[in-house]
Amino acid sequence: MRKKIMRFFCFPLVRKTTLPLLTALMLLFTLPVLAFQQQDRTVKGKVTDDNKAPLPSVSVTLRGTNKSVTTDESGNFEITVPAGKAVLQFSAVSFVTKEVSVGSQTTINTTLTLQSKQLSDVVVVGYGKSSKRNITGSITSISNENFNQVVTGSPTQLLQGKVAGLNIARSGDPNKTPSVILRGPSTLRDGANDPFYVIDGVPGANLELVAPTDIVSIDVLKDASSTAIYGARAANGVIIITTRRAKQGQTMLSYNPYVAIETVSNKIDMLSGDELRDYLGKNGQSLISQYNDSGANTNWQDEVMRTGVSHNHNLAFTGSQGNTLYGASINYFDNQGIVKTTSLKRIIARGNLETKFFNDRLRLAFSATNSTAKHRDVDQGALFNNMLTYMPTVKVHRPDGSFTEDLSRGGYLNPVGIIANNLFDNKEENTLLNGLAEVKIVKGLTYTLSISNQKQRIDSNYYNNASSGQAVGANGRAHRGSYENNRQIIESFFNYDKTFGDHNFKLLAGYSWQQDRTGDGFGVTTQNYTNDLLNYNNLAVSNGLVVNNIRFDNNIISTLRLISYYARLNYQFKDRYLFQASLRKDGSSAFGKNNRWGYFPTVSAGWRITQESFMADQKIFDDLKLRAGYGVSGNSLGFDAFTAITRYDASGKFYYNGLYLNGLLPVTNENPDLKWESTAMTNIGLDFAVLKNRITGSIDYYIKNTSDLIFNYQVPNTVYFTSYMTANVGKVKNTGIEVTVTATPVQTKAFNWTTTVNASHNKNEVVSLSNGRFKALDYYPLAYLGGKGQTGNWSQVLVEGQPVGTFSLWHYMGKNDAGTSTFLTKDGKTIASQPSTNDLMIAGNAQPKLLFSWNNTFTYKNFDLNFFLRGVTGNKILNNTLAQLNSPADSKNNNVPKFTLGEAFTDNVAYLTSDRFLEKGDYIRMDNATLGYSIKTKVKTISKLRVYVSGNNIFTITGYRGIDPEINIGGLTPGIDAKNFYPKTRSIIIGANIVF
Repeated sequence: MRKKIMRFFCFPLVRKTTLPLLTALMLLFTLPVLAFQQQDRTVKGKVTDDNKAPLPSVSVTLRGTNKSVTTDESGNFEITVPAGKAVLQFSAVSFVTKEVSVGSQTTINTTLTLQSKQLSDVVVVGYGKSSKRNITGSITSISNENFNQVVTGSPTQLLQGKVAGLNIARSGDPNKTPSVILRGPSTLRDGANDPFYVIDGVPGANLELVAPTDIVSIDVLKDASSTAIYGARAANGVIIITTRRAKQGQTMLSYNPYVAIETVSNKIDMLSGDELRDYLGKNGQSLISQYNDSGANTNWQDEVMRTGVSHNHNLAFTGSQGNTLYGASINYFDNQGIVKTTSLKRIIARGNLETKFFNDRLRLAFSATNSTAKHRDVDQGALFNNMLTYMPTVKVHRPDGSFTEDLSRGGYLNPVGIIANNLFDNKEENTLLNGLAEVKIVKGLTYTLSISNQKQRIDSNYYNNASSGQAVGANGRAHRGSYENNRQIIESFFNYDKTFGDHNFKLLAGYSWQQDRTGDGFGVTTQNYTNDLLNYNNLAVSNGLVVNNIRFDNNIISTLRLISYYARLNYQFKDRYLFQASLRKDGSSAFGKNNRWGYFPTVSAGWRITQESFMADQKIFDDLKLRAGYGVSGNSLGFDAFTAITRYDASGKFYYNGLYLNGLLPVTNENPDLKWESTAMTNIGLDFAVLKNRITGSIDYYIKNTSDLIFNYQVPNTVYFTSYMTANVGKVKNTGIEVTVTATPVQTKAFNWTTTVNASHNKNEVVSLSNGRFKALDYYPLAYLGGKGQTGNWSQVLVEGQPVGTFSLWHYMGKNDAGTSTFLTKDGKTIASQPSTNDLMIAGNAQPKLLFSWNNTFTYKNFDLNFFLRGVTGNKILNNTLAQLNSPADSKNNNVPKFTLGEAFTDNVAYLTSDRFLEKGDYIRMDNATLGYSIKTKVKTISKLRVYVSGNNIFTITGYRGIDPEINIGGLTPGIDAKNFYPKTRSIIIGANIVF
């Protein structure tokens, strides 16, 4: 064969034609290969966002091939491409994918644009961050430009009405924090319904440590798939606060001041002196002689209230030098309450430093925060009761300058005298030190160690002077107390991020150690001073010769430890299918020896439907993601190290060997099985964006089952030391739906309008209060409000099948022919006298059926306008204030409201707490309106100058007859207005935002 081939090529014709042809064919096939090898080249570049900030982790792909690289932390990339029509595709989470033709370029710098803001914002999750589009749980993130512009020292009030399912009820009191409940009440313990707070990664940090002006964003983790990574403290949700930090290459100095004028927004219409005299005269009555009628028309509400002037100043700077970032801020807040003398003055100083070593492989950070707050208060219970009932017919002072009051009447005291004769001062100092080390071990693997120490010191002081009606005969009574609480936390965890083709894995594994030492201090009360000059400042000058006149606080020093292990897996496939699973193991010294450890698992998944091929041609949805998750989290708030064990306390005295000694008796029973409450939550959600992202939103449905509720149960004294046992027995269920929609109806170069509506519905039910060991009563009476002839009566009950906050009241049947109030008895009779407790009936509940809000932001050139409305519907409020004031026959001794003018003077049961005073709590409130103007200044050193004016609590539409329908909805007895309110304020704020 070989010889034949050789002979073939030996022919002259073949040599002349075939060889050149074969040579040509060989060149035809090899030239492209040679050309490719010779013309391959490297293309470099940088990817940034719209703000020119570098974008790391951007995928740079040669279109039509599997060749791909990723940008580094500085946004730089380098890739080899062939000649010809090469196209690079740039893609990153949260950004619009972009394609760039290479052509002859060797350097390509490009910018990526964010997708829909709601679906692409970075949100903070437990021990990390994530894009909104990639989360599988229910998380709402609010940035500082969307915060409420309010006079407040509490960060939570910035969120009021902004987050679906988050119910925040504020007080007008500058020294009170708002009541916060997320997705309904899930515990039977007062003070244990609050969410768990994390500030800059430090779990359980005190809210006093952060000034609202320093906050950049707040992330609210709602469902268990998001919160369970925090285990036994996360059943009520988690609120993560992120404060201002320096950015690479930026140096900034900012000053944000405001001044506010606050007035009382509403008052109870009480009778004036003339109206009271006229009312008594028409009914043939007169004032009791010892309560002199000096012809006065004293409005006691006006006498104890004022126009409050408050101001806030925040100065902050951030900068960078090489690999080092630094920043500091100082905030001064002076909130003058509308009740005279009440105030909050606070200074918060913060500093932080961050630097990198070893080619950015090691990051070290340190931050320090100190907050010093001075609180001045009054005896609110005594003041608010007396400012309503004290006779308007007398003057504030007698001719000799003393206060007009009759101390023989016990608690009936001159309201102005209550303020002047009693001093309540408290000082709270909080310090937080936090150090962090982050090591990039290998590509994608990072180790983080965080150590923090938080110290809180509370100094409480009060003094009742020699004229005080609250310490009659004491000749001055003083109290001083000083307590310190200390919290130490170590967080040690690994994060691993790896992509294999279409698969992305994120792994978290960590360990946490925490120790809380609380109640370390003492307090003492003494009396009998020579004069009032030193008040509480020197207890040694008192003359408390009688032993009972010197009392020590019965405080408990407690040390509690919490040790945790946790892990989480996040998996993505083709940026389309999302999966997350986590597990946390918590051990706590607070619980019984048989239940030291608890496990909190969660699993969730997401499906980005718009990434599917069958959605490629549709024009409706720009983004559509379905989420579903289930998890278990716990609630261990409100416990100390002695809750589950037998504790002894002083109980009386006994005589022994010539001495009187304190006796010790057990006050709690041991329960080795006591553990935390567990909340299992199922959440199904849908995120969407339509009309080129002009409309975005989310819908969530949840089922929240809380079991092992901790409650005090009656037990026999023959078996146990005391009559009550703290045990895990009950179950509570919350179900609800939340909807949030954000739209941009108008968007032009000069004018923009953005509007957001959110609404949430929650249904609460006490499922069970018994188990095989502990049998509950048919109902548990609650809310013992008292009042004339009503001592021992309750107004709410805890009963299976009803929500927390269920009212139990007498049923009002109207007036009889004599004008006397009548009531329905249990056997169906109508009586014109006070019924018995057997006649109390279920009458509604305090849980709202719907929370809603509407926020609008308009910008026109340099102007910006925002107004915000919110409301509540479906809840009931017991107006016990009006009930107890409505006593016609007592108008000879106490003032009455104008409401009483419509009552017969002979109606001696008009004041009874019945469903006559159970009112609808519905309201719509114009909560805030802010008008701002950004000034274009020619001063080069000023990069931003904006001035604004804002109004808070502008108007309220409601049928409620009390001072304000926004009543505390926390605790076991929500929705009760019982003369213990601090009036809401209406404020005007004038401020500025200045950046240099």
